[in-house]
Amino acid sequence: VQLQASGGGLVQAGGSLRLSCTSSRSISSTSAVGWHRQAPGKQRELVAYISGGTTNVVDSVKGRFSISRDNPKNTIYLQMNSLKPEDTAIYYCNMRWGWSSDWGQGTLVTVSS
Repeated sequence: VQLQASGGGLVQAGGSLRLSCTSSRSISSTSAVGWHRQAPGKQRELVAYISGGTTNVVDSVKGRFSISRDNPKNTIYLQMNSLKPEDTAIYYCNMRWGWSSDWGQGTLVTVSS
């Protein structure tokens, strides 16, 4: 399975970006889909996910980020608003089909102050 992430870039603080992740496999049967990020010098962390029909975001991005999916397009999205410099990271998408888990290649988001 190939996951192609896109949408990253350079944005000023307070701006918005929408990340996309398209799968080469149908996502209708995924058990979970999500976005993680890894900032320079830090461990990769979960940002948002969809599982069991519910969406969840971590507290640090609550109210600013939202995750969604479009099954016919085999694509998930991460809408990021009110971006802060501390959101600067490489963002990775992840999809799970049962015990199988696949990662996208990552897309860089840089937020300038």
